[in-house]
Amino acid sequence: MNRATRTLIATALVLGVAAGPAAAHAGPAGATAPAASSATQSPAPQVSTPPNATALEQAIAGLGAGHAEATAALVRVGGTSGGWQGSSGVADIRTGRAAIEEGRFRAGSVTKTFTSAVVLQLVAEGELDLEAPVRRYLPGTIPQAYGTVTVRQLLNYTSGIPAADGPGDSFEAQWEHRFDVTDPHDQIAEAVAKGPEFVPGTAQHYLNINYTVLGVLIEKVTGTTYEKAVAARVLRPLGLRDTSFPGRFQTRIPGRHNHGYQAVAREDGSTELRDVTEWNSSDRWAAGDIISTTADLERFTVALFSGRLVPAAQLEEMFTVPGVKDFVTGKSATLTAGMARIKLPDGTIAWGKTGGRHGYNTAIGGTRDLSRTLVYSVNSTDAKGQDMNPVALAVVMAAFAE
Repeated sequence: MNRATRTLIATALVLGVAAGPAAAHAGPAGATAPAASSATQSPAPQVSTPPNATALEQAIAGLGAGHAEATAALVRVGGTSGGWQGSSGVADIRTGRAAIEEGRFRAGSVTKTFTSAVVLQLVAEGELDLEAPVRRYLPGTIPQAYGTVTVRQLLNYTSGIPAADGPGDSFEAQWEHRFDVTDPHDQIAEAVAKGPEFVPGTAQHYLNINYTVLGVLIEKVTGTTYEKAVAARVLRPLGLRDTSFPGRFQTRIPGRHNHGYQAVAREDGSTELRDVTEWNSSDRWAAGDIISTTADLERFTVALFSGRLVPAAQLEEMFTVPGVKDFVTGKSATLTAGMARIKLPDGTIAWGKTGGRHGYNTAIGGTRDLSRTLVYSVNSTDAKGQDMNPVALAVVMAAFAE
C-alpha cells in the first residue's frame, strides 16, 4: 500500500473507526451474523478469510517503554470469518509487568457511539423526534439563535454549534488542568453564546459539543443522569460489567488496567514518558469519558450492528453519511450518527468509531455484515496527536488483510 493511501485511511480513522514480546492466541469468533431466512440466500460475506494472525502479531510486536509509539496494545478481531486476540507491551513501565490483556482503558470518543445508541432508542420509543428542533426539548439551554438545530444534526455533527473554550490545545496546558471539574451546562452556555459556525445542516464539523448537548438531552427526557440512562439501556442489558463512566469527579480507572503515558520532551533533549493514567474526563462527558475493555466493546459492537440494541429503522442513522462537506477540509463528509464510514484499499467498507484520551487510543468497528469486527486499545505515547498512531494504523491494516 502506498503512503498516500495509508494517509487517507489514517485521516478517516482519526475521526471515525479510528514492552515485552507480543503475546497472541487464536480466539473464538467475536460475532455471529443474524441467521438467514430459509427462503433467501445469504449474500457473500464482505470478509471471508480468517484473520491474518502473522500480520496482527507483527503489528503489535515489540511494544514497551523503549518503543517510539506505544507502550502496550490490546487487540480483538472477531466475526463470522474467525477470531484472533492478542496483546503486547507492559502494564507499567516502572515494573515491566506484561500488559493486562483483559485490562480496562479510557475509550474516549467511542462514548459517542453509546450516546447515539441511547438517543436513537428514545427516538424509537417516541420520546424524541429526529427532525424536531432541540430547543423544543431544551428551551432554557439552546437559545433562539440555534432554534432550527435538530436532534439529527447533533447526532451527525451538522448543527453549526461551535466548540466551547478549553485550557488550550497543548499537552502541557491540558496537563495543568487535568483535575479540573467541568459542568456540561457551562460548556453549552459558553458555546452557544458564540455565533453559529454555519447554517445548520449545510456542513459537518466533528466537535464534542454536539454530544455534550445530547447528554443533557438524554437527562431531560429520561429524568435521570446520563450515566444511569446508559447503564440501564446498554450496559446492563448487554452484560458489560467492565464498562463504566467516571462521572464528574472520578480520576482513576477502576479495576486492573494498563497505565497510559505521554511522551514529553525535556530541556536536555531527552524524552520523558509521563504517566497520564489519572485524569478527570468531565470536560468530555457524554462525548468521551467511557472506560471499558476490548471484550465489552466487542460485545457492544456485535449487538449494535446486528440490530439487538437499536431498532432497524433508527439504526440506519448510524450507517448514513449526510450529503454535505466537511467544514474544515471541504471534502465529502464521512461521519454518521456516532460512527464513520471507512473505505479500505481493497474496497471493503467498514464502519466504526475511534477514541483518544491521553495515553489511550481506541477503536471499535467492522463490516456491517459482521464478517469482520475489530476492537483495539493502543497505549499511544502521543494519543492526541494530529496523525493516527502508527501501531493503531498497522493493527487496522492487519485486521483486514487477506
